[in-house]
Amino acid sequence: MIPYGRQEITEKDIEAVVDVLRSDFLTQGPVVPTFEKKLCNYTGVKYAVAVNSCTSALHIACLSLDLGHGDILWTSPITFVASANCALYCGATVDFVDVEPDTALMSVKRLKEKLEWAEKEGKLPKIVVPVHFAGQPCDMKEIHDLGRQYGFKIIEDAAHAIGAKYQDESVGNCRYSDITVFSFHPVKIITTGEGGCALTNNKHLARKMTLYRSHGITRDSKEMIHASPEGWYYEQICLGFNYRMSDIQASLGISQLERLDQYVKRRFEIANWYDEKINLDILHPLARRNNRKSSHHLYVVQSKNKTERDTLYQHLIESDVYVNLHYIPVYHHPHYNININLPGAEQYFRTAISLPIFPTIEKKDLIYIMKNILEVCL
Repeated sequence: MIPYGRQEITEKDIEAVVDVLRSDFLTQGPVVPTFEKKLCNYTGVKYAVAVNSCTSALHIACLSLDLGHGDILWTSPITFVASANCALYCGATVDFVDVEPDTALMSVKRLKEKLEWAEKEGKLPKIVVPVHFAGQPCDMKEIHDLGRQYGFKIIEDAAHAIGAKYQDESVGNCRYSDITVFSFHPVKIITTGEGGCALTNNKHLARKMTLYRSHGITRDSKEMIHASPEGWYYEQICLGFNYRMSDIQASLGISQLERLDQYVKRRFEIANWYDEKINLDILHPLARRNNRKSSHHLYVVQSKNKTERDTLYQHLIESDVYVNLHYIPVYHHPHYNININLPGAEQYFRTAISLPIFPTIEKKDLIYIMKNILEVCL
């Protein structure tokens, strides 16, 4: 069986985790801050707040930007549901901006049109969440310019995109956003088992997210209502959550981070191999935009129509090639069930299929995958 994604765990990773297991702290020790600092150094951002999942990172990001009842968050419909659910956790409502069907990235053109309409209707979003789908960044400068014009905040959903670059700078530096979030799920570029991180250049936002991560509790006398000189004293000053990352997870993340560029390079090589082998008359990969370097978390191809896609999907599954479909438009899910017309998202959804891509995939597996594709498509 060939999965669409798989983590690589080395002996060095295992040793790093064992070192923490033998230490005095399994959680709330020195390793999480070290991991956060290394993420800052890698991306060029000022602050990083590591948490137990990217979903948690999205939630505390929204909370720190004061999203609440009566507010609206806009995101892409082609994403995992967490990109939208984070608004519901805060009591806000969700709407969707259509995507470019050839990239599955938020369409700046459609965003502009929707903002013009929303301004007239008094329904402008408080937050926009562009999703760096499959590892390719959205056009963040254009989105940032619109944010300044219309007054919304920006959270980059970079769950797929650690190691990617936009305009030759690392995704996560928050040059064009208020907050960026990463995922460290096992199928992502690097893993902490489960885990995520929220990054920002704003000290105030970083402090708020740190509070929300750990029950809203502080030991900083400057933040307390009834400050005490006693070392044991602490106060809960807001309603927070138990979203902490453990030192065990962070130790794995530190070890994996050392190989991040190597992983992205290998994914790039696999993507290039697929590009060379796939007949563009049969299938075509997602388009890639200039001034952007994808981390290639996913390798998505598109067929001519839904029937061809479904036939190919079934054949590959029956051949033990566990392809996937990323993603069902969020508004299709019963929990949302929104009657909306987004032709870009629908076109993408009808034709897309994700082929296996991960650093340890072997050449023989790639050849086997291509053989089975050609059995259907030729």
